Amino acid sequence: MENKSLFENLTFVTGNSNKLREASQILGCPLNQREVDGLIEMQTSDVSELVIHKLDQAYEVIGNPVLVEDSGLIFRDWNGLPGALVKWFEKSVGCAGMIQMLDNFSNREAIAICYAAVRFGETIKVAKGEAHGTIAFEERGTSGFGWDTIFVPEGSEKTFAEMEPEEKNAISHRKKAFEELKRMLNV
Repeated sequence: MENKSLFENLTFVTGNSNKLREASQILGCPLNQREVDGLIEMQTSDVSELVIHKLDQAYEVIGNPVLVEDSGLIFRDWNGLPGALVKWFEKSVGCAGMIQMLDNFSNREAIAICYAAVRFGETIKVAKGEAHGTIAFEERGTSGFGWDTIFVPEGSEKTFAEMEPEEKNAISHRKKAFEELKRMLNV
């Protein structure tokens, strides 16, 4: 398989069209996407554990080769939470609720974390990307998705949701994970 077409030959297992769009922009090529019903999303705050579980399930359904990605948001004072559970926090209390839950904490530092993983037969590669920053005091911006309205990356005054897609994709946790994956695969 040529390196140039490596990602084009993968099936990216995601039901999230925003992740598909960002990953395609970051990798510079269209990705084959497939939503797989029945994948059981493990309930853990550990994003790396979640992505390996997802990769194994996706491979069982689709076969070779497969790509999965998952991300999370870690609040420094919450000892790893919400992590991969941030999606459930968003659904239950929303981004405004997470901001409010941080009101009694002096440290608003956070880490956006992403793991991207591929499997070709028995070959598995897992890459990690992080973006350090803080949690805003209010939701800001209309671009992006999920918790982009509350995460302010280091060196910026803007939340991810206030940035143009190209600006976010140049510094995001997802960009760093996919760049690391490309390095690991010699692409």
